[in-house]
Formats: sequence, structure tokens, C-alpha cells
Amino acid sequence: MNAARWPRERPEAARLLRVAPATGEIQDTRVEQLPTLLRSGDLLVMNDAATLPASLQGQTEEGAALELRLLAREPQGTWTAVLFGAGDWRMRTEDRPPPPVLPVGARLLLGPLTARVVEVLPPSPRLLRVAFDAEGAALWAGLYRAGRPVQYSYLAGPLSLWHIQTAYAARPWAVEPPSAGLPLTWAMLLELRRNGVQLASLTHAAGLSSTGDPALDAALPRPERFELPSATVEAIHATRERGGRVIAVGTTVVRALEGRAAQGGGTLTPGEGVTDLLLGPGFQLRVVQGLLTGVHEPTTSHYTLLQAFAPQPLLKEAAKRAEALGYLGHEFGDACLILDP
Repeated sequence: MNAARWPRERPEAARLLRVAPATGEIQDTRVEQLPTLLRSGDLLVMNDAATLPASLQGQTEEGAALELRLLAREPQGTWTAVLFGAGDWRMRTEDRPPPPVLPVGARLLLGPLTARVVEVLPPSPRLLRVAFDAEGAALWAGLYRAGRPVQYSYLAGPLSLWHIQTAYAARPWAVEPPSAGLPLTWAMLLELRRNGVQLASLTHAAGLSSTGDPALDAALPRPERFELPSATVEAIHATRERGGRVIAVGTTVVRALEGRAAQGGGTLTPGEGVTDLLLGPGFQLRVVQGLLTGVHEPTTSHYTLLQAFAPQPLLKEAAKRAEALGYLGHEFGDACLILDP
């Protein structure tokens, strides 16, 4: 499947493949038709995490060029991050030269910021825990001054930070965009509300999707933090009581909701947490009945998660149909709605 190489001027015009698990129906439509595919009383849950400029170019104290891609901020103020060798997004991640092997205590010079290696983490010497030399406003100012959006070689040019934000982005928790929400413009959200579809949000720290390191990629997604507001939990309970459906916008929302329910023994409660939940075939969904997501090929890790919503043969047929129809993949590509009528 070809990759979308640039953000659309009208993201709501993206194509939408509607997959109905119960009937096996596959329908080709457009994202702008989403209000007609949902029912009054349904609830759409979105990830409102804004996306950080998480790619930092720099060098070691000895002058070796490198790139540090942030992975997640930890409660104690340190960050997990992935180290890349010389080069930038224009080169495929798997073709990048290996970075220098850094010991604990090594310092990385990243423009206005300096980071110190606190720990080297399994399964790869490229996975680090780092501490920055700045805190609070000085740290955030340095990140936004020196950092760039994480992006990949299939894109046509350098992205600006506004290209990777959803319309409803709030706190900067994500290092790659929760891209399933990119086609949801304010005009579409307003039309959904007019049609009786309820909206709710949570915040989930979406991590990296690829590093080019087979050992690291096999361990993705790593545990990710989330915050589930009381208002969203109440909206989910109210939706169930009125017979509506809970539809997640993106796999990060599924991980947050199902991970929280699993931690609570099936009971969904508000609060902050970290989820290491990996969904797949046979997983019993407790909270979510449908999913709006990107178009994923069978070789991707996201595809495994989709098998919690629909059987593999149907997903393979959907992927085959999407490719035949010229659907585009990746973060600015077309969309898929897995939901029964």
C-alpha cells in the first residue's frame, strides 16, 4: 500500500473503509460521511494529546553526530528515548548508520539542551533513559526551539508542528500524532454533535511507531501513560445505559480504556495510569465496540490489535480491497471504521 506523502488540505475528504465484523460487509466511503455511519446516542472517544517536537539533532561531547527521538516522559522527570546515528528523516530508519554506544553518564549536546544518559535499557543499547539539564519552562522552551516533529522518509518534505496536531489537541504528551483523529475537523465534530453523537476525550502518550531496530520494534508499543477524566467515564456509563456504542478514535484510546478496565477487574474508573496492554485475537473487549483508525497493512503491529475487533480473514480482505482501491497508508493516509451497522 502506498503511503500518503503529505497532509491533505481537506483531511475529511480522506477515503473511509467501513468494515462490519458481524456481516462481513466492506464499504468504500469517505470520512466526511462518518456522521451518517454513527447513530444518535453513540459516543466517540478521542485522544486529545498534543504532539511534541520529539526529534532532537545533536552530538556527543566527542563530536559524533546523532539524533535523539523522545519516547516517553516519566513521572520522575526523566525521559526514555531512542538513539539514531548520523542523518535525519530523509533516510529510512532501517538504513541509518548505527549510533555511538553510550555509557551511563555520557552527555548529549542537543542545541540549547544537554541530556545525560541515566540508564541503558533492554532490549537495545539504543534505548536510553536520559535526564535533561533544564526543568520546567526552560526545558519546554528548549524542546520547542530545538526539536522537530518525528517523521519518516516516505514524506515529501519537512513537517511543521501544526501538521501533526489534531483539531482538539491539548497537553503535549505524544511523540507521534494520534493520527486517527487528524481527519476530524471542528466542522465534522459539530455535525456529529448535531446528529446526536456524543464526544469525550482522554489523554494518552502515543509513542514511536518505528525505530528501524528489529529488537526495539518488536517491543513496540512500550508501556504508555494515560489520564482518563471522570467526565469521560460518566459518558461511557451513560452511553451503555441508553444502548449506544463506544467508538474509539485510534488504537491509543483502545489501549487506555481497555487497559484501565483490565487493571480494575472489568470496572472502568477515572484516573492516571500506565498501560502495557497488548490487544490481539481473542481479546475480550470490555469497553469499546468500534474503532476509527488508519489503514494498516498485515505486517504492522497495529494490525494485530485490529484482530480484537474483527477476524483476520475479514481484515485481510479489507486490506486487499483498500489496496485495490488505491487507499493510502500511514499517518496522513485514509481511514478504516470497524463497526457493525
